[in-house]
Amino acid sequence: MLWEAIKLALRSIRRNVLRSFLTVLGIIIGVAAVITMVTLGRGSTIKVQEDIAKLGTNLLVLRPGQTPRGFGGIQQAAKALDIKDAEAVRAQIS
Repeated sequence: MLWEAIKLALRSIRRNVLRSFLTVLGIIIGVAAVITMVTLGRGSTIKVQEDIAKLGTNLLVLRPGQTPRGFGGIQQAAKALDIKDAEAVRAQIS
């Protein structure tokens, strides 16, 4: 039974050579595309992690201005920093 199925499959491949070739080509291109995307994703993740690690662990960035207004959540609940906040941060890190 298995031998019959194998013979039938090989006969079908021989009769439809172009279709078989295009199918195999499509599979190869698809697998290569997936491998490429996964590799690029991992590489960019590693690069970003390295760049963040270069900044160090003792870095604090404060930016003046208003918080962006989104659809609620933390962004909407956050208040702007003032001079007293800056002095409190300076006292904590000194």
